[in-house]
Amino acid sequence: MLREDRRLLGRLLGDVISEQVGPETRERIETIRQTAVRFRRSLSDPALAGEAKAVKAELESQLDALPIEETLHVVRAFSYFSHLLNIAEDAHQNRRRRAHAQGRSPRRPGSFAYALERAGKASGASLLGWFERARVSPVLTAHPTEVQRHGSNLRARASPSPHSRCALRPGARRPCSARSALDSEDGLSCAAPRGCAVSTG
Repeated sequence: MLREDRRLLGRLLGDVISEQVGPETRERIETIRQTAVRFRRSLSDPALAGEAKAVKAELESQLDALPIEETLHVVRAFSYFSHLLNIAEDAHQNRRRRAHAQGRSPRRPGSFAYALERAGKASGASLLGWFERARVSPVLTAHPTEVQRHGSNLRARASPSPHSRCALRPGARRPCSARSALDSEDGLSCAAPRGCAVSTG
């Protein structure tokens, strides 16, 4: 499902780019993206190491040839696509959590419920010892909880839409439009809250 979501969002973004700035700009952005992917693969795959220098030169040539206006379009497109991928991954994690909950799977390591379950089996002395060593520090991320809360409030105030439930649920039909995909309550509009990291030293 995650791969399908990524492809869907990529197509939707491509459609928006074509509509707003023209198909030629979309093709130029896609060419740069494909070259960047080839360059990354040439760096990570020893069998392609000999191509890395040539692909890098090709990518630099494509970027250097862009006028400032086209450069802004490329930067925005890559930025938007990165945000959309993050949203798709959050939605995928939500689906996995829902599936585990419905299947009554054991608590998963890393979850708050798992931590509470383990804490309930520990002795008071061991818990006190852990808290003496624990260090809690705030972490700034690209997905503050406020973003998710704001999106939820907007959906709650919005009028019901015939497309609001054609979300990316397991077994559900694909969203029938860009609007329905991005407005979907369970699909592509929620960001998982991330706020702090706990470590022991």
